[in-house]
Amino acid sequence: METIHIYHTNDVHSHLENWPRIKQFLAERQERHHQKEEDVFLFDIGDFIDRWHPFTEATRGKGNIGLLNESQYTAVTIGNNEGVNLPFDDLNELYVNAQFDVLLANLYQQNGEYPNWVKPYKVYRTKKGTRVGVIGLTAHFAHLYGLLGWKLTEPTAELKIWIEQVKEESDVIILLSHLGLHEDESIAAEFPEIDVILGSHTHHFLENGKLVGESLLGAAGKYGYFVGKVTLNLNEQKTITNKEAVLYDNKELPPVKNEQKQIEAYLTKGKTLLYQKVTTLTKPLNNELFRETEFSLMLCRALRDWCNTDCAMINAGLLLGPLSGDVTVYDLLTICPHPINPCVVELSGKELENVLWQTKDEALVHREIKGLGFRGTLLGIFVYDQISFDEEIIFVAGTELDYERNYTLALPDMFTFGHFFKDVLPKKEKKYYLPEFLRDLLKWKLQMQH
Repeated sequence: METIHIYHTNDVHSHLENWPRIKQFLAERQERHHQKEEDVFLFDIGDFIDRWHPFTEATRGKGNIGLLNESQYTAVTIGNNEGVNLPFDDLNELYVNAQFDVLLANLYQQNGEYPNWVKPYKVYRTKKGTRVGVIGLTAHFAHLYGLLGWKLTEPTAELKIWIEQVKEESDVIILLSHLGLHEDESIAAEFPEIDVILGSHTHHFLENGKLVGESLLGAAGKYGYFVGKVTLNLNEQKTITNKEAVLYDNKELPPVKNEQKQIEAYLTKGKTLLYQKVTTLTKPLNNELFRETEFSLMLCRALRDWCNTDCAMINAGLLLGPLSGDVTVYDLLTICPHPINPCVVELSGKELENVLWQTKDEALVHREIKGLGFRGTLLGIFVYDQISFDEEIIFVAGTELDYERNYTLALPDMFTFGHFFKDVLPKKEKKYYLPEFLRDLLKWKLQMQH
């Protein structure tokens, strides 16, 4: 009999306040397995980095890769936070010092070749000679990857290309999937030869895994709240006789000596590196959730100017704090931590009117938002540039809105992902501006003004 131990993390999103315990737990577990001469694998399933954290932002994610190295990860795949929230060169250099494999079958360079830091799959051998084939896939944001200079293929189609080869070379097949639970269930049904699917992206957690046909699905939630473990038992014919999944709750892991100190050290290091002066303000810029301020208007203007559109709108909840005196890059990250890009849509006068009246809905203004890149809490009121309301009439650039003409509207990309303005925006063609985030536009505007 042979036992294979697999530990997995996913969607940590730079929540490094949970990392010291994970690190200690993984080190103790690895040591225990090595002493017993048991095989142990350690995988991260993507979105390990998130640029809201100063340590990640300042090191462009490379600091996080150092953490994975320290914990002796076997392999990782990437999530959209690595893939579309880093400029091309930053992602291309992210894993330059990685001491683990990056497995990702559906990411290519524009010339159709894999980047030199990517392998579609890898076969690992256990001490008893069992061949463990591991393949990685990431979520299909093909358009955004394309804008950054990458080529992303459809994950299931890519899996079909590789699966026979992996099957031929392996006794056990594991998929590292940054695709989401629904996709994982579909893949399990379509590819029964995959023994284990380690999932992520939709932040789901499966306390004891989930069997779909022959495949065991495992997933560890988000932010490092859990560490997942899958145990495989094999007989002498290298056939799996039993597979089990379990989650370890971070809160129940043993505390770490000087834990708080370690957590603060990550923040301090990032903060120090980001202490570059942007400008000095002669008077403070204040943010308010339910009232337009000079500050929210400035961000909205920056968006319209950057995108060169007829008009623009943002939500006040994007600004998480005020600015005053000397403003640093760190300050901009603190008050605008979202990985949200500028976007432009072209709308008819009628469609623009429809969207703008929806922005006046009190329920929307008070809506609590999680995800879509938004790192605040409430949406807040909408703030406009070159748009004004006079009772029932809307004006664009001082002229009454005209149903017969088209208008270009600049807005934060989160409003275009199908969760807002559903009757208008989902079917519209969007122009996304990458790799700039809203805080980059704010920096640009502040430096122009002084």
